[in-house]
Amino acid sequence: MKNTFLSFMILSLFLIVSCGGNNSDSNVHSPGDEKTGKDKALNTGADLLQDKIPLNKFNAYLDGFHFYNGNINAQMEAHHYVDQLNEDLYQAIIFDGNGKDAKIMGVEYIITAKLFNTLSDEEKLLWHSHHHEVKSGTLIAPGIPDVAEHELMEKLVSTYGKTIHTWHTDQERTLPVGSPMIMMGFTKDGQLNPKLLAARDKRFNVSTSEIRKKRANIPIPKIDPLANAWEKGKVRQFTISNKTDSAVHKHQEMPKTH
Repeated sequence: MKNTFLSFMILSLFLIVSCGGNNSDSNVHSPGDEKTGKDKALNTGADLLQDKIPLNKFNAYLDGFHFYNGNINAQMEAHHYVDQLNEDLYQAIIFDGNGKDAKIMGVEYIITAKLFNTLSDEEKLLWHSHHHEVKSGTLIAPGIPDVAEHELMEKLVSTYGKTIHTWHTDQERTLPVGSPMIMMGFTKDGQLNPKLLAARDKRFNVSTSEIRKKRANIPIPKIDPLANAWEKGKVRQFTISNKTDSAVHKHQEMPKTH
């Protein structure tokens, strides 16, 4: 199965540009003057001359939906660009669109159940499962063949995500102001706003209901009861405070020199 998936992923690189992007505009237009000719020249030069090895590894694209932990009615679409660090750990940059004007909304870290089991009970409360996103068809990998997407979802169905949004463009904030927020994923039918889903399906020319049928044979894993803690009223969220936080008591050593 692994070799089949890799083969299709290689093929997908030729398809993802035309089939998996540039159809979802950013939610906001941010203030600021147009880039000067000098800035454009500097950007072009940097693009040609500087390596971007970490960014080049973000080679998978997932489209799904989040909501603010503690407020399930505050929902938004999220465009994930994902780097698989190893068999059990992924990292994703989240944008509010997939075009050239997309804004970075935040990040998501994705781990397998194996690593999730190593977390403390309090830490687990910050994470959400992906079982419903996968099984419902609301999480998609646009532009790759069905077989490859199915195998990818077989892996993701039993993973957990920790998501932090830093720019709330869904609230029409044109600048990244306010506190970062912990996000959650949906766990049952009827939670996601159907208008959001319909708009996504139209843009990508997909049918969530048909995708759901294709994933019927993906087993639902056993979900750790400490994940999706919001369901039990255990909400954790960031706040801005003038009190010294725990960072003062950490990283006490001087940075190592190379």
